[in-house]
Amino acid sequence: MDDASLRSAILEAAQRHPRSDGDDVLSVPGHVLAALADGSGRHLRLVESMACTAGVWPERYLRNTRLLSCAEQVRLLGARVLLVGLGGLGGHVLDMLLRMGVGTIVGCDGDVFEESNLNRQLLSGVDRVGMPKAEAARLHAQAVNPAVIFEPVCTFLRGVDMHRHAKGADVVVDALGGLDDRMALRDAARAAGVPLVTAGVAGLSGWVATVAPEGTAPADLFGQGRAAEDVLGNFAPTVGLAASLQCVQVMQVLTGRSAPAGMLLFDLSDQTFVSLPLA
Repeated sequence: MDDASLRSAILEAAQRHPRSDGDDVLSVPGHVLAALADGSGRHLRLVESMACTAGVWPERYLRNTRLLSCAEQVRLLGARVLLVGLGGLGGHVLDMLLRMGVGTIVGCDGDVFEESNLNRQLLSGVDRVGMPKAEAARLHAQAVNPAVIFEPVCTFLRGVDMHRHAKGADVVVDALGGLDDRMALRDAARAAGVPLVTAGVAGLSGWVATVAPEGTAPADLFGQGRAAEDVLGNFAPTVGLAASLQCVQVMQVLTGRSAPAGMLLFDLSDQTFVSLPLA
């Protein structure tokens, strides 16, 4: 099946879907797109992208339509994200990027789940204690959005490998714990010329920032040593909020919107949100 025939098949299968604001959008159910992918020998991600290019929304993304245009959804589907860390922040970030429709995600973590992860890490479970986090991430990606290409890396990225994976990415997401490897990841993103979306949490507080390749990163200010999370602990609501803020900024970067400048700090104990310049 050539592109023209596939596009015609998508348009023929499209149905009008009414929205509460009175507008209609064209959409196609996922099982139809999956059948077209199988029949045409194309990856489902490419068929979804072709549908959006034709102005037809895959049904799974209908709730994106008020926020994103078809062209922006196509950009997400065509994007490649390097996600370093698949624990607290990384598990939540992965889940949201999958549901947003980010087309290719390289997820890196050399750790395995422990019982102490169960209080906050989305990908963990009682039956997954001892499982490599990258393998759990692969299973989650397959279950949530089979159109996304997920590439698991079951090692802790260091040096050359960090730079190699950053080179092919449109954005690098820092979901690391602690402080030790953050400056190295910043250097890898800077060398690759891609933005870095970084975050950290401790207790009920946290911070999030999008760093341009030439910009100052929070890691430049914090340096290395004992992290605040080692003293204050990690709490599920704090982790979830920081990951949500990261994903919004990833979306802004990938769709060509302006991500906020500076570093956003928050403290859930008194509902305080403050933005500070990094330069």
